[in-house]
Amino acid sequence: MKKLRKRGFMQFVLLLSALLLYGLESKAQKATTLTDPEIASVAVTANQIDIDYANLALVKSKNTEVINFAHTMANDHKAIIDQAVALVTKLGVTPKTNDLTKSLLAGEKATLKKLKAKKGVAFDKAYISNEVLYHKAVINAVETVLIPQAQNASLKALLVKVVPALKEHLAHAEMLNKSINK
Repeated sequence: MKKLRKRGFMQFVLLLSALLLYGLESKAQKATTLTDPEIASVAVTANQIDIDYANLALVKSKNTEVINFAHTMANDHKAIIDQAVALVTKLGVTPKTNDLTKSLLAGEKATLKKLKAKKGVAFDKAYISNEVLYHKAVINAVETVLIPQAQNASLKALLVKVVPALKEHLAHAEMLNKSINK
């Protein structure tokens, strides 16, 4: 758990990349540079979104593997949020809501609506498929938007360190996706 918490903050930033999943790639690339407070807002929001997805899976799924994965996502992303809060407190940064944060929340609303409409195996497939796409988008966003735009050295270092953990989440989701879709 200590190892997870160290890289936890970076994972929350990775989820920011999920903004790409919601059609924000062009917005992020065209937008002016994000400030560290804006990056913090996006990161916390992205992590909370994955917790929300996991919590829904914990209620709807009957598949042990999906439930275990959802527990991992909820716990890991909660640890990331905790790390993010500790860092922004240390840095004296107040997260600042921005267009990307708002877009993430709009995407979450649409995705949750779709997921809530599904049951049984159809839900499991949709949830895990979403996790694959979400983590791919987050990884891309962290690597191409957040890391390059982070101004604070500590924030940037955390973002760099969290990428491997995000890739582990993606690999787990992809493995689960294959087993569910056999």
